[in-house]
Amino acid sequence: QVPFQQDFQKPNSRIGFHKSGSKLRFLPRAPGAMTGVGTEDDIPLGERKTVTDFCYLLDKSKQLFNGLRDLPQYGHKQWQSYFGRTFDVYTKLWKFQQQHRQVLDNRYGLKRWQIGEVASKIGQLYYHYYLRTSETSYLNEAFSFYSAIRQRSYYYQVNKEDRPELVVKKLRYYARYIVVCLLLNKMDLVKVLVKELSEEIEDYTQRFNTEDQLEWNLVLQEVAAFIEADPVMVLNDDNAVVITSNRLSEGGVPQLEQGMVVGQLTLADALIIGNCNNQVKFSELTIDMFRMLQALEREPVNLATQMNKPGTLQEPSEKPAKRENPHKYLLYKPTFSQLYTFLSASFKELPANSVLLVYLSATGVFPTGHSDYEGPYDFGGVLTNSNRDVVNGETVQKRNQAQKEMHCVSFADKVVFLILPLCVPHFAALSTSWHVFDVKFLCVILLSPRFPPDQSQRGSLFTLFLYSPLMAFLYVCGLSSLRQGMWEKGQELLRKAYRDIGQMLTRSRAIDQAFLQFYGDEFLRLLLIRFVFCSATLRMHKLFRESRSFPESYPQLPKQDTVESNLLQKHILELAAMLDVQGLFYDGTLDSY
Repeated sequence: QVPFQQDFQKPNSRIGFHKSGSKLRFLPRAPGAMTGVGTEDDIPLGERKTVTDFCYLLDKSKQLFNGLRDLPQYGHKQWQSYFGRTFDVYTKLWKFQQQHRQVLDNRYGLKRWQIGEVASKIGQLYYHYYLRTSETSYLNEAFSFYSAIRQRSYYYQVNKEDRPELVVKKLRYYARYIVVCLLLNKMDLVKVLVKELSEEIEDYTQRFNTEDQLEWNLVLQEVAAFIEADPVMVLNDDNAVVITSNRLSEGGVPQLEQGMVVGQLTLADALIIGNCNNQVKFSELTIDMFRMLQALEREPVNLATQMNKPGTLQEPSEKPAKRENPHKYLLYKPTFSQLYTFLSASFKELPANSVLLVYLSATGVFPTGHSDYEGPYDFGGVLTNSNRDVVNGETVQKRNQAQKEMHCVSFADKVVFLILPLCVPHFAALSTSWHVFDVKFLCVILLSPRFPPDQSQRGSLFTLFLYSPLMAFLYVCGLSSLRQGMWEKGQELLRKAYRDIGQMLTRSRAIDQAFLQFYGDEFLRLLLIRFVFCSATLRMHKLFRESRSFPESYPQLPKQDTVESNLLQKHILELAAMLDVQGLFYDGTLDSY
């Protein structure tokens, strides 16, 4: 773990907090002037009690915060009461220090960095609550507190004290703030924060003889690579980069036609797993995980209003009547046992008529190559983390090459879970093991190309199509930038293509009913439509000529009605013509297949 991740989470845990019926809000207030500690022997009893009560609340808050690491890392119910108590104590602590600031300044010697530390803990709680619930309003709350800490210079005087552990608190705060800004797509602010963090790290390493200098430099390298991960820039008329959001927005997915018969299933849970070697990452979030995380969320409500008033008690004017986003677990390089623990826990608590989505981005395991077929595990799969010895960042393989990879996840491993509605987008470098079963359960599997031509550290091309199809289209066409007006025109063309793809899927007489069962959920509908667009684009592109470079699905889609449809080809060629790259695509029939 990088140095700033020493809060209440364990590796791979994503814990939030909740208090039913409570307003999960605090109000940071600029403290009064610091006056020093009183020296009188006869401190008034009331002031002495104030200091005692503050110390009690402070100690209690630390105990509860630290105790969160012992809670189960999975499940929806176990954590609520404990998080409720933690929330209550921090509410009392924050209000108490506001109401008694002068006494605490005089008698306790309360410093601004201590107020900042409490505010930072509250920001962490909000952030982990967002991760637990996927509700972006709490991500906004975390931003509000982190923003208030910076605007009010709570950590300003830390550098004047000869205590390196206090400077580390400040560095961790910056790193956490950057993560939140990345998730809110506030890239301009991210760049400012990275510059400030770099200056703080330089000052820290010059003043103290530290052993963690390389770790903090790695943090800077990671976030710099993360910022540059998108392969395409959108530019306005002033050549400034325009930040685009890829969360689900109003009108971003075709509506169901009247009378259309589709399933009533709802995407309730998602496991987002990242285990690719050498992929761009920051904290415990790979670029693939980051993209899929946002693909499964709606645009925040009243984001602009909330961002302009950090740390205020103003309630949003609109509140969702139901949970807007599916609950997500983020698992960074889990072991085989961790993956199965989270998977089984999700199934145990999956509501009726609900769907579990499993996103697995991992390194492929190749087939054994034996001539004698011994079972489905001979077809390979994808690797999970194995806790083996690591040398120079690479895992040391010590097993007998004649033995099968015990940390490989194969389709055979997941069959036991397919007794409930399940949608499994499975993205891996190699996925042959998924073809050997005739599954009778309700299941849709979306497979990345087994041997994709892109082996970029900047993320999977397949995931990029599911996250931002237009950006992926530009990337495969060799375009690194596009004017904002052209971007908006391209998005309009895509909306037309989405509408027609939706009609292809629902009107096809040859399509497997499993696709229609999942089509009723907006998130799954959009993923299916983008999958079809990705498949059609790569099939028409002249650089993707081998069948193993095409995405696949189980059950198979009727190609003539979907990925090889003349109407869809027309949309792709129209988009290519708009971008003046039609020479990269085959025009007309696909007889060469």
